[in-house]
Amino acid sequence: MYKNMEFQVSDVQEKDLRISPLLKAKDVAEILKVRRAMAYNLMQRGEIPTVRIGKARRVRPEDLIKYIESITYKMNQYFD
Repeated sequence: MYKNMEFQVSDVQEKDLRISPLLKAKDVAEILKVRRAMAYNLMQRGEIPTVRIGKARRVRPEDLIKYIESITYKMNQYFD
């Protein structure tokens, strides 16, 4: 049935091939300049959305960016 089908990279747009690496808690901690335990805590509470792969939790870079933007917005509201 699928014998005559051929997949070519040219058939897929370049943007579809870009996959951002998922971040570990260690990476999240380094970016936020907090301890790894704090990063785990934020991830477990759901403040930073995670992707589960088996028992491991990972964070998509775009979700971390959204989290940073949300806390920045909240802090700006507080100080205005």
